[in-house]
Amino acid sequence: MSHLLTDTGIIAGRYIRQTASSKIGLLFGALQPLLFLVLFGPLLEDLHLGGRGDSWQTLVPGLLVQLTLFSSAFAGFTILMEKHNGVVERMRVTPVSRLALLLGRLLRDALQLFAQSLLLMLVGVAMGLRAPVAGVLIGFVLVGLLAASLASLSYTLAMRVNSPQEFAPVISSLNMPAVLLSGILLPMSLAPGWLDALSHFVPFRYVVDAVRDAFAGNYADGSVLLGAAVAAALAVASLSLGAGVFRKVSA
Repeated sequence: MSHLLTDTGIIAGRYIRQTASSKIGLLFGALQPLLFLVLFGPLLEDLHLGGRGDSWQTLVPGLLVQLTLFSSAFAGFTILMEKHNGVVERMRVTPVSRLALLLGRLLRDALQLFAQSLLLMLVGVAMGLRAPVAGVLIGFVLVGLLAASLASLSYTLAMRVNSPQEFAPVISSLNMPAVLLSGILLPMSLAPGWLDALSHFVPFRYVVDAVRDAFAGNYADGSVLLGAAVAAALAVASLSLGAGVFRKVSA
């Protein structure tokens, strides 16, 4: 365990330094949700959106999940670039833990998402968002688990393919239906019955609903517990799959 933690810290440090040196990349990674917040949010301010919170408590949690979906799902592009430049091959001949190669990247991804989510939250507060601190912390934990799941799956796919031309279509084809059916911008309770029923097969919906209830202060609501259970189950399954692939491919 000590060896794993040390190796994870080394790998994470390498990628954190790379990310920190690209502050523009950090900002532009959160640009799309920020634009939705600033340019789309005011349109919803006086509307009842079917949730338990106000319009900002509905929109901002959805944008946090949107930020997670887009940033984490495409995280595997870094693996493809490293494979092209021979970085992965060089890491394979080192004694570093194979699991640490995954966990170190995920730790960097989590810190990057936290920084971008904090920026989104600050702008949301300036626009009119009011949410309990405990609810915000619960929301951050849930999107963190979701980020770990998606980034792990993204890295796993990237380890299995050889080019962006193979990687990008798969991610785009899966990501867009997930975005549309998870109720990120508007709750799926506003949708027609058949669309609402279909969205229940998308696990991200439960995370979105849980974060929204947390932001509204409904901690004891069953949707928060359900969302937490779904997020935790996704994280365990994704990390298990990713760890197996990293051990096999990097052996």
